[in-house]
Amino acid sequence: MFTILTIDDEENIRNGLADNFELEGYNVKKAANGKEGLELIDKGGIDLVITDLRMDGISGEEVVRQVTTKYPGIPIIVLTGHGSIDDATAAIKSGAFDFLTKPLDLDHLNLVVKNALKGREQSLKITELQEKLRKNASPDEMIGKSAELNKVRAIIQKAAPTKASVLITGESGVGKELVAKAIHEQSPRKNMPLITVHCAALSESLLESELFGHEKGAYTGADNIQKGRFELANGGTIFLDEIGEINLSTQVKLLRVLQDKTIERVGAENTISIDVRVVAATNKNLEEEVKAGRFREDLYYRLNVVRIEMPSLKDRKDDIPLLMHSFLREFNLENQKNIKGFDNHSKSAMLKYSWPGNIRELRNCVESAVVMCTGDEITIQDLPSSIRASSEEKVISIPLGIPMDEAEKIIIQENLAANNGNKSKTADVLGIGRKTLHRKLEEWEQA
Repeated sequence: MFTILTIDDEENIRNGLADNFELEGYNVKKAANGKEGLELIDKGGIDLVITDLRMDGISGEEVVRQVTTKYPGIPIIVLTGHGSIDDATAAIKSGAFDFLTKPLDLDHLNLVVKNALKGREQSLKITELQEKLRKNASPDEMIGKSAELNKVRAIIQKAAPTKASVLITGESGVGKELVAKAIHEQSPRKNMPLITVHCAALSESLLESELFGHEKGAYTGADNIQKGRFELANGGTIFLDEIGEINLSTQVKLLRVLQDKTIERVGAENTISIDVRVVAATNKNLEEEVKAGRFREDLYYRLNVVRIEMPSLKDRKDDIPLLMHSFLREFNLENQKNIKGFDNHSKSAMLKYSWPGNIRELRNCVESAVVMCTGDEITIQDLPSSIRASSEEKVISIPLGIPMDEAEKIIIQENLAANNGNKSKTADVLGIGRKTLHRKLEEWEQA
């Protein structure tokens, strides 16, 4: 249940508002002046503030300024007389959700409160989700020990403590969002919001409003002030995924944000100062996009201060077994199963497959296999047809540059799978002693 705080130096108005909101099903707290109201807000538990504008001591405008600075997620509705509309407008520009003139229309007030609390509810859900993710997350959620992934980790460790913009590149499905999250979690901003914007999912007409917010009446359907993603990320990090999809007009405005560290809501006349760390990602070649005139060169250089190239899964084959078992644990839990692992044939097929969809495809494959599996081990028949087909080829694929001991491991595992787990036959085919084969397999299991 939401709690509303009413601040008004007129007792009858204060009590009348409290009675109205209690009938609407809200908890209500009351304050007779701005100082008392701010003290109640500092104690916590307030979801919305309704304040008179003209009060002795701390004014309603000062209440707006302090609350929007310290508690930006709490919406504020300002009450004013007809003679102080200009002051109320100034309060709106300072961050108030809306203002209403006295005498009040309670039906209209209740509607405004309902709309304001929708935004509050969304803000609380975002905060709760981020807190859960923060508690459940390990310091590094990127799974793998390959040299390629360790290079990425090294760059993250250097870049995270700074304010520098970061551009993450790589194919679709390689885990660019995890890189952005790692940068945020290892930065001094980790206790502030991480706001993600999937640029390709928003139409050109909506993207600007989503990024920078809009004023009431800025366009048809803009019934209330809305903060944009940059405002919501103030003090934290904004992750602009698929940055190569934004239009040139929005690119100009984004460049201004990066240069001036200010934003301007759609339909607004004033600017708002912000402190936001920008991390962007793309699967496009932005250098080619610049040459083709589809992406601004000056914006590209602003974003590309630190560059992180996320390798594709085919370039980090060593990490596939770790990813497989991590996803297996996840989907075992989700589907209430207790599958212990993958048999040799299915494991070999998954190591051989090229994974054009990268980690996203691997994750979907394991989820499908867990659903289809009826035993305690995933078999080749549980895998999608595309991966089963790759296992039928009697060719061992070893990437260039792989260490000799890893190449040996692949050769032995592939032959063991081809021989249906028969260790004696595998040792004979490879021309090595059976004790040697057993010793190597035991070492890999313990690793």
